[in-house]
Amino acid sequence: MPRQPPQPGAGLGLKPQHFDEALAADADGLWFEVHPENYMVEGGPRLAWLERIAARHPLSLHGVAMSLGGTEPLDAAHLRRFRGLVDRLQPVLVSEHLAWSRAGGHYLPDLLPVLRTDASLARIAERVDRAQQALGRRLAIENPSHYLRLDGHGWTETDFLAALVASTGCGLLLDVNNVQVSCRNLGQDAVAYLDGFPAEAVMELHIAGHAPDPVHGEALLVDTHDRAVAPEVWALLARFVDRHGPRPVLLERDGDVPGFPTLMAERARAQRCLDSTALPEALA
Repeated sequence: MPRQPPQPGAGLGLKPQHFDEALAADADGLWFEVHPENYMVEGGPRLAWLERIAARHPLSLHGVAMSLGGTEPLDAAHLRRFRGLVDRLQPVLVSEHLAWSRAGGHYLPDLLPVLRTDASLARIAERVDRAQQALGRRLAIENPSHYLRLDGHGWTETDFLAALVASTGCGLLLDVNNVQVSCRNLGQDAVAYLDGFPAEAVMELHIAGHAPDPVHGEALLVDTHDRAVAPEVWALLARFVDRHGPRPVLLERDGDVPGFPTLMAERARAQRCLDSTALPEALA
């Protein structure tokens, strides 16, 4: 009989240089996440090895280019390629960002924030509905990182996300590192933000490292994903799990990537945060 993948516990962002070690790894609850935009092709060696990973470990697709917060029409060709990858790999989770990244037909090299108004809520809800229909999956929408205060918000971010869930039936991806970074940068209380987050809709958690800005120092934290998870982020993760039970948690590392054993050791710490409570049977 085919090997049944375990329920996802603590996972890692998958890097090509770690393919052999990732394929061979057998830690309880281990899963892997990739950006689908890197694999939207008809064939080739990268897609072939990703299929081998998906046959052995639970896999998540974390989109970065849908531009759900934008005003231009969703890219139908992009959605078709994304759906093809979903059908091919059968991931346990599919996610995107509450952000925009496309204007004038050009993609921008960042995930830019959304002004939280009634009009933007209606627009984004319609776009999330369309994306979920196109992909045939419930999307988990991620809270963004913030670097400056914007005037004109009509909603708090947690209430805006809760309203988006109520309107579309989508889920949420709670990026705990983004909570710490944003609240420090905007002078807000990270614990209060976390406690007000619509936890019942959370399908996935992210943790990562951040760094002081090279110019402004500790006054401006940057979501760099290039170092170990900060103690404040570990504390927020533990608080969420203690209050609401575990969800699949993903350790992101995108810069200064260490060897696979180092990542697995940090990932083991996240797994220990989850082990006190059984994971839900169905998250999608």
